[in-house]
Amino acid sequence: MAYADEKTMLLENRIKQKFDNLARRGEKGLITFVTAGDPDLETTVRLVLEMEKAGADIVELGVPYSDPLADGPVIQKASLRALKNGTALKGIFGAVREVRKQSNIPLILMTYYNPVLRYGLAAFAAEALTVGVDGVIVPDLPVEEAAPLERELTAQGLYLIPLVAPTSGAERIKRITAGDRGFVYCVSLTGVTGIRQGVPPGLEDFLDCVRRNTANPLAVGFGVSHPEQAREIAKHCDAVIVGSALVKTIEEYQNSPDLLVHVKNFVHSLKEAI
Repeated sequence: MAYADEKTMLLENRIKQKFDNLARRGEKGLITFVTAGDPDLETTVRLVLEMEKAGADIVELGVPYSDPLADGPVIQKASLRALKNGTALKGIFGAVREVRKQSNIPLILMTYYNPVLRYGLAAFAAEALTVGVDGVIVPDLPVEEAAPLERELTAQGLYLIPLVAPTSGAERIKRITAGDRGFVYCVSLTGVTGIRQGVPPGLEDFLDCVRRNTANPLAVGFGVSHPEQAREIAKHCDAVIVGSALVKTIEEYQNSPDLLVHVKNFVHSLKEAI
């Protein structure tokens, strides 16, 4: 069954549907991240489908970029591998289209702003809707400059997912997260992405501040690396985001016939924990 041509997301976005369903079931969500095109786009499609089977609720596809300022060394290396393979937005849109032939899982593109600008804001938003993308995260796009892209995405029924950090004050959080945003990406630590141990100090206070200033679901990312850590973080939010640890698993097993098995087992352990 193909899903990409169904414009039901104009009525209710898949991300909103997912969080509504999770809330009804009293469950916490698991959002997984992989770099599109690492090790190749065909494998990316298979990874998305396997992660969904293992319990992932939403998948973020990272658009590789040559200067990924917000990313740590693990994702930087994955981006370079994907770029060497010739991965670009057009191919990633094609991969999303392939996923949509088999799955209705919410999909988010995480991209720096430059590739979107080069593609064209209106063309990017229209193509994202056509192939079946549900939301976009742009880590280097401040809210003060986000209106043109957000206007195009909103016109297509897609979310521009906001990011907030512990350094964001209450007023800024309120401004960034106003309205229906799908969810709020809460950066648990300052700095770049990467694998970390334990729960960041002050996380609960930070999330309490965000919760007081928005009605959107809260998802926590940046540093979540193992099931026990995910379980602790999930107590304070609506979803846990796991990226670098998954990308590291893909790096370690990229030449193994058991790559999909290792990723599936890791995702399953994370979902079971939360």
